[in-house]
Order: sequence, then structure tokens, then C-alpha cells
Amino acid sequence: MRTTTIHLHTKFTIAAVDPRLFGGFLEHMGRAVYEGVYDPTSAHADTDGFRIDVLGALRRLRFTLMRYPGGNFASAYHWEDGIGPRAQRPERAEPAWDSREPNQFGTDEFLALCGKMQWQPMLTVNLGTGSVAEARNWVEYCNGGVATAYGTRRAANGHPQPYGVKLWCLGNEMDGSWQIGHCSAEEYAARAREAARAMRAVDPSIETVACGSSMVVMDTFADWDRRVIENVDDQADFISLHRYVGNYSGHTRDYLAVGVSIDRHIEDIAAVVRAAQAKRKSDKPIYLSADEWNVWYKTMDRLTAQGEFPAHLIEEVYNLEDALVVAGFLNSFFRHADCLKIANLAQIVNVIAPVLTRGDELVLQSTFYPFEMVAGRRRGISLRLAIDGPTYDSAYGEAAEVDCSAVLDGQRLYFFAVNRNLDEPAPVRIVPANGRFSAVVDADILTGSDPTAANSFERRDVVRSRSFDDVRIDAHGAQLMIPFPVICRRDVCLAFTEHGSRIR
Repeated sequence: MRTTTIHLHTKFTIAAVDPRLFGGFLEHMGRAVYEGVYDPTSAHADTDGFRIDVLGALRRLRFTLMRYPGGNFASAYHWEDGIGPRAQRPERAEPAWDSREPNQFGTDEFLALCGKMQWQPMLTVNLGTGSVAEARNWVEYCNGGVATAYGTRRAANGHPQPYGVKLWCLGNEMDGSWQIGHCSAEEYAARAREAARAMRAVDPSIETVACGSSMVVMDTFADWDRRVIENVDDQADFISLHRYVGNYSGHTRDYLAVGVSIDRHIEDIAAVVRAAQAKRKSDKPIYLSADEWNVWYKTMDRLTAQGEFPAHLIEEVYNLEDALVVAGFLNSFFRHADCLKIANLAQIVNVIAPVLTRGDELVLQSTFYPFEMVAGRRRGISLRLAIDGPTYDSAYGEAAEVDCSAVLDGQRLYFFAVNRNLDEPAPVRIVPANGRFSAVVDADILTGSDPTAANSFERRDVVRSRSFDDVRIDAHGAQLMIPFPVICRRDVCLAFTEHGSRIR
């Protein structure tokens, strides 16, 4: 394969990488909460009922942010059911997934988990069956002083100090006909506007996320976002985009090119946001929040629990090609650091997740590793790369054989790449325009025997990251070779020294 040459200059930047791009999502669905993060009956449970083996695995991913409690679940969830003494909490029928909700895990338990894990909480208010008052009161319960009505209730439940939850989603996927409380864009914007005003009256420092288009295939895609922004009256700081992808055709090369479509998705919504704000003559920036994203396509036939609790819903088994697509999502997020500030991997345990449990056992799926590989190499400023390399035609349009991104953290350059060619190794050369590389700090690679290779409880290490030493530095840059026949994710950390505008 012809060499892919990456030209970079440390002054050609996109934006600082927001730490909130590396969030997760925990929904009351299937076994994500119960038998996932929370299982007092497990041999691994701590004194609060959290599974220490699951939390140990999740710590490796270094999530910065966690969205809760949904998802579709949020549109019929009344948060007061989940506070106070557990013995007094009501069990409810759960309509989003046709399950039951015992309410043994609620606001205080989730925020305690965030405290343990050092996650910033991101709560989703109910704008389906809920009211403006209910949303306002939840903010007061979380953030109000002990002299307030709901702050007093929080203190009585053992938490006198306010939690200080700063990030709030104004409902979930309200454009979708499947959503409880689905409505028009204008009706949703009115609900969101009034809820946000009431919530900010309690705590003016909060940030809010309005519901954007749920799917690119919907007839209302992008137009919904425009109408919401035009009618929400600057009460939203972010607008959401959700994206799930899969290998529906069984064609690996096409599947690996889905990043082309992810780029287009982000850019389209960013353009709509700018146009809508320009029409309103508003100077307020609205950023994007990809607060649900993942690979999901194999288990869409099991979306309802039929009364079972906890049900095994959408417990996708991920393979190597799925992991490479997850890596492609992360590349795209780095490339759009100027407009995309929040992203939440959906979800974190059991439900389309990088971690699976079976009884007291645990397995790390293939998709665990690209997120972990990036977790320690994500701080800094995303660079605008000039890429000269081979391409191929795909179902999503022209795609680069090597998909890549780079982040500069002081004198360290983090370089991320995916070889989309299944037949040849991918030679890559990185050429800095205003300095030189002085050392390889570390490098990892994600490999497997073939694109469909997957981990299981019986064979846990079929797909995993490994250290890599085939990176060479010379006076003009760095060279590396992404091997074949396996397809690989490459993370390289290089020490970088600037020398004005000359290479030496």
C-alpha cells in the first residue's frame, strides 16, 4: 500500500479537547444497573452494594462524565420514587422497556457512585410524562441549600451538602415516535424552555442539553434541530446528537468506513446550529453533545423485557471490527473538538457495553480496549492534519485507508490511527512542519486473528491491546507500519520539540 503521509504544524489547531468527550451512559435498562454496577447479592459487592470488580474495570476507562437515568427510561421516570429509605420506595411498572423498576438505585445512589468514580454527573429530566415543577425540584434536591424544601429532604436522606450537579439533559429523543411524550419540535422547545428557566432559577450555574435529532435516517433530521434552537430562546447550552452504527451488510471494508458518515453527521448538525443562531441573531454558542453513541445492530430484536426483571436486553457481543469502529468514533470526536464538547458511550455495563457480567464473572469486550487506549492519551489540543494517502470507495463515500487524528499535549503528541485495509500493511509517516520528534514515549496496538474475533467468558483475551515497538524516528519525522492481515488500532505517544518553523 502507498504510504500515508501526515503533515502537521503545532499552530494549526482545531480546539482544546474537552474532557467531557469521554463520558459514559448508565440507564435503567436490562442489566446495566441491577446485576451491572449495583448488585448487593454479588460476592464482589462493597458495603454500598456496588460491584468492585465492575468498578475496577470501569476505572481503567477513566470516564469523566456519566449520563443517567436514561435514555427512554427517563421519559416516564419520577425521580422522587428513587429517594428515601429503600423499604419505602415504590416498585413501578417500567413502560419504556416493559420491565419493572424496584427503585432501589436512585439519585443518591447514582451520585454516590459518581463520587466513588470521580465522574461528573449528567442527569436527564423527564419531559415526557414529567412536569416543569418536577424538573425544577430535582435541581433543588441536588443543588439546593438545606434551608430549601428539597434540600431539607436531601439532608434528611443523609446528604446535607449539595451535590452540585451542573449538567442537565432536557428530556430524551423527544422527536421519536417511540418516546413516551413524543411531540412536535415547537411543543418540545416550549417544554424545554420553561423547564430550563425554572431549573436555572434554582441554580443559575447549570448547563442544559436540548434534544436534537435522534437518527440521521429520520425525515425530521436536522430540521428538528433547527426548529428547537429557534424556539428554545437561548435556554440550551448544547444540543444532543445520537448515533448507533453496525455492519448491516456484512462487508467489513464498508463498515470500517462508517466514520465518513459520522464526520458528516457532526458537521451537518454543527452547520444547522450556526444557521439557526444566525437567524435568531444570537451570540450565544450552542455546542454538540453526542450523549449516546456506540455500535449496536445485532440485538435490536430484544428491546422489551416482557415483565422480566432484570432482563438480558441488548447484550451485544463485540468483535474486532466493532472495536475498530469505536476507535473511528473517537478519531471523529477529536477532529471535531471545536464544536463537539460532550460524548457518552452508551452504555457501560451489560447493555451494549464494553464490560459484561455473568453471575460473579466479568469479561472485557473488544470495544473496551480502544477507549482504554485513548483514556491516558487524550489531554491537549486537537491538531488539524494534512493527510496525503490512499483512499477507497465505500457505501459512505470516499474513505481514507488510514483513519487518524492527533492531539498535542505540551511536548507530547498523541497519534491515533486505524488501518481500514484488510489485505496490506499500512505504512504511515508523520512529518512535523515546525519541529522534530525526539523519542517514542509509548505505543500500543489492538489486534486479533480476524475481523470477527471476539472475547468470551471462556476465551477472554482473543482481542486486547498490546505494546508495539515498530515506530522509527529520524530527522524528518516518525514512521510506523500498521500490519496485516489483522486490522489494527494504533496509539503512539511521541515526545516533540519545536524549533521555530524549521525541521532539523
